Amino acid sequence: MDNSICQVYIDEIQSLEEEIKLLTEKYEESQQESTSFSDEEILMSIKSLQREFQGESKGRESPSDLKAQLESLQKDLSFLMKFTGIQFTSHSKKTVEKTRNRTVQKHRLSGNCHSLSFQLEFQLLEMQNNESVSPVITDLRIIMESGEDSDVSKFVSSTEERGNLLTFFRSLSSYAEWYEHRRCTFLHFKTKYPEVVTLPEGLLGDYIILRNPKLSGLELMIVWKIHIDDEGRTMPVLDLLTKVPEQVLEQKKPTTENAPARFRSLLLLLGIEAAIENLIKAVGLEN
Repeated sequence: MDNSICQVYIDEIQSLEEEIKLLTEKYEESQQESTSFSDEEILMSIKSLQREFQGESKGRESPSDLKAQLESLQKDLSFLMKFTGIQFTSHSKKTVEKTRNRTVQKHRLSGNCHSLSFQLEFQLLEMQNNESVSPVITDLRIIMESGEDSDVSKFVSSTEERGNLLTFFRSLSSYAEWYEHRRCTFLHFKTKYPEVVTLPEGLLGDYIILRNPKLSGLELMIVWKIHIDDEGRTMPVLDLLTKVPEQVLEQKKPTTENAPARFRSLLLLLGIEAAIENLIKAVGLEN
């Protein structure tokens, strides 16, 4: 059995033992003082103790209930990790300030979302107002693996200023999903068409180059950016750049000049994977 679950049981047993001891002491005191009370007063005292014990017992959960709750929470967490791709690898917190109505804690989080890693550091301020607690995030700092991407850098800066963790995790999930999809797509075409497809920056780069092995100098570059705005909205942006030898350019100038526009049309009609594959086949068959 997991040590944390055993500890929960041990804590619960110790708490019950202390409660029984307290009730026993109260009962013994009432017995010692019974000479000073009437029968009616003694009966009322016993009933009061019974109600107190029963009320506290109902409020407490049995070890089996705690175990069921823990298993349910673990299932919910597993579902969320699969759904969002976000998995936390470490977390630490330190209480910086604690008064009657105010608590400040410093948190550090690290994890990954699909193939992207991230680190967070922030302070959580909790103010007690009557019966409610108002949490506020301050001093948010974010480090992401794709920090060199200008769009990502702008989004991170905007999120740090606003201190909005919900927007960050929602946008991170969407961005990382596209990031992983691009990586898998590049890997697929590199494996399927190794003589035509080249990855100058590897699988984590944002472009691929198509070359015809029989036609020296002909290159088509497919650029696949992942745009993310200040609000965290993400979308893929693809374009085609051409590098054509002069002799081919003279023979097929209209075709090469219109290639980027036709590629964008293919993206709208067929989708990303099918458009890229059609282009690869066209380059590979070119003589």
